[in-house]
Amino acid sequence: MKSVDVRAKSTEELNDQLLQLKKEQFNLRFQRASGQLENTARVQVVRRDIARIKTVLGERSRSAEAGK
Repeated sequence: MKSVDVRAKSTEELNDQLLQLKKEQFNLRFQRASGQLENTARVQVVRRDIARIKTVLGERSRSAEAGK
């Protein structure tokens, strides 16, 4: 996922996607701990996607506060 794609989505969509990614991250952690994780690169991709979404949500909240 690219930052352009993240910025194009609404805040509600981003919150939904953030929840999905956190669930996936949780599952990946369990797979890694039990030795069943096949695609180890997916862990890093999910972490970066979560960070991108949180960054955009933070920017939006700060700009909304500044606009008040």
